[in-house]
Amino acid sequence: MHQKPFIVGITGGSASGKTTFLSRLMASFAPEDICLISQDNYYLDRDKQLVDDNGIHNFDLPGSIDSAAYAHDILRLSLGDTVQRKEYTFNNASVIPRILEFKPAPIVVVEGIFVFYFEEVARLLDLKVYIDAKEYIKLQRRIIRDKVERGYDLDDVLYRYTNHVAPTYEKYIKPFKNDADVIIPNNRHFDRGLEVLVTYLNSKIKK
Repeated sequence: MHQKPFIVGITGGSASGKTTFLSRLMASFAPEDICLISQDNYYLDRDKQLVDDNGIHNFDLPGSIDSAAYAHDILRLSLGDTVQRKEYTFNNASVIPRILEFKPAPIVVVEGIFVFYFEEVARLLDLKVYIDAKEYIKLQRRIIRDKVERGYDLDDVLYRYTNHVAPTYEKYIKPFKNDADVIIPNNRHFDRGLEVLVTYLNSKIKK
């Protein structure tokens, strides 16, 4: 008989450190015990994305995500189904998207900046985890990630942060911080918070 998985939602502002946290979290469990399904693979096609007053695509809005498909696939995982989804390649035409496969596991991690905001996703969560960091630290990390690691122009990085990222955080992410069951500060490190979460999730796995 299929046992319903324990579903963990993890969110936080852009550059709060979610990717690094998730990498460490996933490495703390055997692959068959945990499944990560990310909001990033549910972006709508570029021609369906909204543009701002200056004609710049804004991928930092709830409307940029196919939330219904995301919630549907999470529900299927909770029912014991294997889910397939085409990889989102961030509009990089030189990358051929893979077909990703998500298999049911005792723990399912649902990740993305809108997983608390989307009601159809939020109601499926058994535990809500919020990764928190100060605003200036997030901006520093965003500049390093986008300018240094991805080669984006600094003016473009700052424009998107000021006009897209920061307003979205204030309207669609920060207001749901108080809905979290666990808030993990990540201004310098998240080691203690990760240890607590891993211990708790291990208690949910019935061998």
